Amino acid sequence: MPTVLVIYNPVAGRGRTQHHWPEVELALQQAGVDFVAVPTRAALDATKMAARAPGMYAAVIGVGGDGTVHEIVNGLAHASGDGETLPLGVIPLGNGDDFAKLIPPQAPVGGKPFDWRVAVEKIASMQTRVFDLGCITNGTQGSPTHETHYFMNGMDIGFGAHGVLNFTTIPRFITGFPAYLAAVFKTMLRYPLLPVRVQMDDQPAIEQVTAMTAVMNGRCFGNGFWVTPTAMPDDGLFDVMVAQAVGRLTILRLVPKFTRGTHTGERVLRFYQARKVVIESETPLVVEADGELPFRAAHRLEIEVLPRKLQVIV
Repeated sequence: MPTVLVIYNPVAGRGRTQHHWPEVELALQQAGVDFVAVPTRAALDATKMAARAPGMYAAVIGVGGDGTVHEIVNGLAHASGDGETLPLGVIPLGNGDDFAKLIPPQAPVGGKPFDWRVAVEKIASMQTRVFDLGCITNGTQGSPTHETHYFMNGMDIGFGAHGVLNFTTIPRFITGFPAYLAAVFKTMLRYPLLPVRVQMDDQPAIEQVTAMTAVMNGRCFGNGFWVTPTAMPDDGLFDVMVAQAVGRLTILRLVPKFTRGTHTGERVLRFYQARKVVIESETPLVVEADGELPFRAAHRLEIEVLPRKLQVIV
């Protein structure tokens, strides 16, 4: 088997990756995977390493959570030009692992992704499938100040993005879904209601105040919030959820429904599908993508699906 690059993030999952890494390394060796393993030591290390991988490695494996995979995806996407990326493998050992829930066998709504041992078996087989990828342009596309960022699972503005900001303040001994739930309740104390203009494909623009607007390639974020439970990662379309301006009591009522994926009939929520979404606001927007915060004061976002762009080991 050709050599693959394994990028592991020791601090992912609040230390979970570091704890399991010796077992993962041994399992890869026993599975006959010819690999080079490199740890990350700072933010964007994984992006830089992945960007250099084409021509040197047959695939890149991310060991960690969605943040680690997100960095790798950005490196692979920037290096791939107009073509498909190098194959991406995921060994889920993070807090959320929401992207891994899309990889067959897909996790059921409310379920968890496959175990890391199953991930090693997938990598040894090197079977691949091509997923869509999301591309965010901050600013007007083509302008000298615009910035481009990629996401594999989903992005949002509003409540979810501010929840990610608050997640970093949750004590490290709280892990997994309880940590995300703690961030949700902290966000309920103070969250923005954003006046936005949302344009989807060639449809009439929507102008409203939103508590959260999410553009999803996947089904779930924050470990257990199934925002768009019927989304498909390879149908060439985003699933979009636009929430009206709602109060704390409504959010409190909706939280358990989001964890079960039973919120789609709520009148305060609207669901759409689109290939391109433009979000504009005079209010600076904090942007969350795959649990990361690529932009913190955006006013215009162009979000476009790149069909069949990301090769994923399944």
